[in-house]
Amino acid sequence: MAVSAGVVLVACACGPEKAKEDGSAKPSQPSVSTSTKEPSAAPPAHTGPEKPSAAPTGNQPAPRTKERAIQRYEQYLHGLGREDIDTVCEVAGPGAKKAQDQGFGPCTSTYVIVFQMISPEQKKALQTATVDPQRVVVHSLDKIEMPLEAVRTSATFTESDLGSYTLEYLKNDYYITDGK
Repeated sequence: MAVSAGVVLVACACGPEKAKEDGSAKPSQPSVSTSTKEPSAAPPAHTGPEKPSAAPTGNQPAPRTKERAIQRYEQYLHGLGREDIDTVCEVAGPGAKKAQDQGFGPCTSTYVIVFQMISPEQKKALQTATVDPQRVVVHSLDKIEMPLEAVRTSATFTESDLGSYTLEYLKNDYYITDGK
């Protein structure tokens, strides 16, 4: 039932390349018209606080900050809890690539097994997990350690369940590069 950090990191094999959006594709500008626009009857699509994006917008790099590293790690934890393979593989890409180079399969097939190793209670807890910034170890703004003790959830996790991770700033954002 345990999900070790090694299994999680080794089980995924995708990279940040898949998350890149084509910044060159831009919508065409509509031509100027003399007709008047009717006001929309639909309510605004978003009424709550803005949820941070999983990827930097456009061609702009994500901020190189402890807060952004924490945000990315929380995205990974929430992705684990929701069984969101795209998010998990996006954030864990470089570490997963190392695992793939060691003979493990692609993320989309191997993470199915990892998801089955997480109990329903742990999955639910991971969906709202947060990280205590006071327990995060900043080696440099390029390399930040997320120890297990920094993860705050309603469920209990051990090193063999979840483990600790290193995030590094690569390709304009933070990615998991190593797990213990």
